[in-house]
Amino acid sequence: MLPEPVGQIDSDTTDRTATAIIVAFAAATLLAHWLVGNRYGFHRDELQTLDDARHLAWGYVAYPPLTPLLGRLALILFGTSLRGFRFFASLALAVALLISGLMARQLGGRRGAQSLTVFALLPAGLGAGMLMQYVAFDYLCWVLTAYFVMRLLTSGDPRWWLAIGAAVGCGMEAKYTMGFFVLGVAAGTLLTDARRYLSNKWLWMGVAVSILLFLPNLAWQARHGFISLDFLRYLHARDVRLGRTKDFLPGQLNLTLLGAPLCMAGLWFYLISREGKRFRLLGWMYVIPLLLFVAAKGRAYYLLPAYPMLYAAGAVWGERRLQALSAAWKGVVRCAVWMALAFDVVLVSALFLPIEPVGSPWFRWASSLNGDLPEEIGWPELVREVARIRDALPVQDRTRLGILATNYGEAGAVNLYGAQYGLPRAISGVNSFWYRGYGDPPPQVLIVLGLGQQEMQRRFQSCELAGHTPRIDGVRNEETQDHPDIFVCRGLKESWPTFWAGFHYYG
Repeated sequence: MLPEPVGQIDSDTTDRTATAIIVAFAAATLLAHWLVGNRYGFHRDELQTLDDARHLAWGYVAYPPLTPLLGRLALILFGTSLRGFRFFASLALAVALLISGLMARQLGGRRGAQSLTVFALLPAGLGAGMLMQYVAFDYLCWVLTAYFVMRLLTSGDPRWWLAIGAAVGCGMEAKYTMGFFVLGVAAGTLLTDARRYLSNKWLWMGVAVSILLFLPNLAWQARHGFISLDFLRYLHARDVRLGRTKDFLPGQLNLTLLGAPLCMAGLWFYLISREGKRFRLLGWMYVIPLLLFVAAKGRAYYLLPAYPMLYAAGAVWGERRLQALSAAWKGVVRCAVWMALAFDVVLVSALFLPIEPVGSPWFRWASSLNGDLPEEIGWPELVREVARIRDALPVQDRTRLGILATNYGEAGAVNLYGAQYGLPRAISGVNSFWYRGYGDPPPQVLIVLGLGQQEMQRRFQSCELAGHTPRIDGVRNEETQDHPDIFVCRGLKESWPTFWAGFHYYG
């Protein structure tokens, strides 16, 4: 019996069971995040996003506006609930998993291929959807772009360029690395039969849609001197200096784990196999960003959202090859593949989900491999210590008190938890916090978090050690290791406007 032609969808592909399975897998990630999402606390990066969500704008120094906008919606719906704040990130990954299953369906995959695609992507869904970060929404926009390209190539209907443009525009409002994927789409269009669309009005209308969606952030960048370019240059230089970019290619194996052979099969399907000729564009949409990230020295996880389209093709390719095996060998291969992918699911769950109590052996093991976990610990206790220091000050000092936080975790934590202690909002020069200023009238006495001793002596007439960042259950993170001391400083040596003008920095 000949395999079904690629793109032809039979009754088994569209039956309710196949849909129910991929929906169940996607929903399982959403449920897992909701059940354990409040076990620890807000991550350092989430505290920045939460504070930015309370100051809506068309742009921010560290990222485009989509993530803070959804953060604001989460605050409206759920308050400052940790589970609620993370809901839209986990929902984005659940939707991305569902769309990935539909990719396999578009390629002609039956129930097994669709299920295998989504199951193979569960580690990404569990890991990338755990925190409220732009990674989740960037991932969804890449997946949507790939899916719409697949619909374009399957149907031949050029109106799909409008959907592609919308996904790209939203992606640029989530994370600027979408630009690398756009270059993959553009290069792939030129290198394949899809170049016939270059003279089609719908392609250029799709381009217009993407530009219109990105235009508000572009205008914000223009008004602020394209400050995010400076931020990205700083971030890239830091990552190169710290060696975070040197293992980009080996890092792809960390992203795919035991699912790597499935991805390789998917790339073979797109670029080399006869049955995947129609979909060559999707192969270039992986290869071009890969090469660009290698040349630009990007971090390994930047390419994570390009893998769903490979998993889908690999699952379909494997399903077709399986038909040539005997019944016994089919069972052996299926069992081996599903067991390998199940191992990936268990491993990523153990590393990324907050399952065990803080300080437990499991937590210590997971923290040694996943540095995000310790950064979720200790923020309420830090703010409580700041309140204790404030209460120990003379009354006259408390009336003109400010809290100077050096990083966005400290600033976000003070602004989130400080109200219950009557603390003033933190001021900080980091990223978009700098735009919020230092208050009017400016503070005369400062509780200072995270500033080095030499820098404080240069800036203030007097500083005294007043406390330390609490260490919770022995957890070692940036706050407890790099700058645990908290100071009270007086007598700024220059005027506040002069000091503030030179105090903007990135982190």
